[in-house]
Amino acid sequence: MTDSHLYPLLERIHNPLQLRQLSTTQLTQLAEQLRHFLIASVSETGGHLSSNLGVVELTIALHYVFNTPEDRLVWDVGHQTYPHKMLTERREALRQIRQYGGISGFPKRSESDYDTFGVGHSSTSISAALGMALAALHKDEDRRTVAIIGDGAMTAGMAFEALNHAGDVNANLLVILNDNDMSISPNVGALQQYLGRVLSSSLYSGVRAGGKKLLQNMPSQLQQFARLTEEHMKGMFVPGTLFEELGFNYIGPIDGHDLPALLNTLSNVRELEGPQFLHIITKKGHGYGPAEADPCTYHGVSAFNKITGKMEATSPAKPTYTKIFGEWLCDMATHDEQLVGITPAMREGSGLVRFSERFPERYFDVGIAEQHCVTLAAGMACEGLKPVVAIYSTFLQRAYDQLIHDVALQNLSVLFAIDRAGLVGADGATHAGSFDLSYLRCIPNMVVMAPADEYECRLMLNTGFFHEGPAAVRYPRGSGPGEEASRDVETTLPMGKAQVRREGKRIALLNFGSLLQPALQAAEVLNATVVNMRFVKPLDVELLKQLAQEHELFVTLEENTLMGGAGSAVNEALNAAVINTPILNLGLPDDFMPHGSQHQLLADARLDKQGIIDSVTQHWQRLGLPQNFLEKTSSFS
Repeated sequence: MTDSHLYPLLERIHNPLQLRQLSTTQLTQLAEQLRHFLIASVSETGGHLSSNLGVVELTIALHYVFNTPEDRLVWDVGHQTYPHKMLTERREALRQIRQYGGISGFPKRSESDYDTFGVGHSSTSISAALGMALAALHKDEDRRTVAIIGDGAMTAGMAFEALNHAGDVNANLLVILNDNDMSISPNVGALQQYLGRVLSSSLYSGVRAGGKKLLQNMPSQLQQFARLTEEHMKGMFVPGTLFEELGFNYIGPIDGHDLPALLNTLSNVRELEGPQFLHIITKKGHGYGPAEADPCTYHGVSAFNKITGKMEATSPAKPTYTKIFGEWLCDMATHDEQLVGITPAMREGSGLVRFSERFPERYFDVGIAEQHCVTLAAGMACEGLKPVVAIYSTFLQRAYDQLIHDVALQNLSVLFAIDRAGLVGADGATHAGSFDLSYLRCIPNMVVMAPADEYECRLMLNTGFFHEGPAAVRYPRGSGPGEEASRDVETTLPMGKAQVRREGKRIALLNFGSLLQPALQAAEVLNATVVNMRFVKPLDVELLKQLAQEHELFVTLEENTLMGGAGSAVNEALNAAVINTPILNLGLPDDFMPHGSQHQLLADARLDKQGIIDSVTQHWQRLGLPQNFLEKTSSFS
């Protein structure tokens, strides 16, 4: 994958202890080699690129200055940790990053002692690092704790909750804001570098501390005047007043690609007591032209040509569910002027690019602030607008209270377009949408739908949009079976009604959503009835009653955790109707599924064709039902 002769210095560095033996000149050479290795590696495996290119110098400086893993580094967000992994004994493991059986693309505690906190969602680092700093204080351990937060994660309220608490308890905590927003790049310059060095120096800190001590014995009016003067002078040069008010000593901004400056500043800051806030400016994609020019496209990449930057063609012949949603949103916005689209910093991922361009006044990106996103939609719905919240399943978890209290309790008409439902592949457990059917169906007033194909997805979006009350359409990552999606924006589905897709005998496969195709394939072998349930809530109980009279076994299928999911809904309905038909629930296990291809993970969960056949056959045998059925199916299994 890589040419070792191109990285002679990097090949010698396997852990931070070896890193600390290098000179400053060698560290600069190491940064160049690490960046080239990173480009070569990700060009073959795919993964996160531009965010990792932006933190090469910072990562080297952190592991050089701090005594890791004894000193704790807590990363946020986790997709900027490839250089960290490379310097902590996992460089060669990058060959299989995000692949089945390989290392994770995010920090993972079980993977390395250097991964102090598992990360997938953003804005958690300051809270976790503060907990570690307070634990060190409680245990009387002399170690440092650093939270590295970036890529928009500071927009989340959780980050400011943690800052507020850290300042209040005066913890020994360093928060590094990795700021890669190009709009503030003019702040990077000689003056800012100078201020960064001065504000982190022991001389400045000593004078500042001494001045505070001196002022303690002076009249309060003079104390107030001195504080205001300090804030005014500092505010003239640095945007740190907010963090100072929260109890932090603000330092920066400094150039995050100036390795000597980083080393100098971090060395100074390491000796300071109390909460410290270091503001660094970096460029996403730094050092690689295509990624610098288009950091968004090169944020998460498939394999590409490292010389030209051209990516291999990975676009499926069939449109993705994300694209289908994006087209529907534009079509419905043309049809209904009250529609507004809202997303928590996932414009590209959720398919809202075209909508944002065509209807900018009706497009709202709230940043990484899922709680605010949902309650904002609730407020809009109160005034007669028709909000559509485009959000990943795993991110909606972060706004669960708002979903219940602010939307469902008030029965407001908000449509949730839930992307990445079910298994997501290489991003793994932190991004898998394994729980939404369980956490949605228990909420009163909610309508929950799961499309089996592209055409049905459009119809369900129509249905949810016109429904008076909260509704959710959850769809998987990637493309569907290839059913052509109509551009119709008026046709809806009959509420709570399922659809029989295949007539069979003895066994009824009740499919919820994405597993219809393997269900139909398995049914050909099992000679089973297949029902496309469509609605998780409300459930088609009348059809279940009818099927129970004609079948000896129900089998539910869902790409969701079994506990509390769609299968549980069927169990509850049968129990309430005093129906004793045996039932087998198939879905995701009570575990966090690892990263790997969606195909491999579905096979592991026994949710592919063969897994369904095997599970049904084994359960039929356990029930002691007629053996001639087993004889019929054994040759196929």
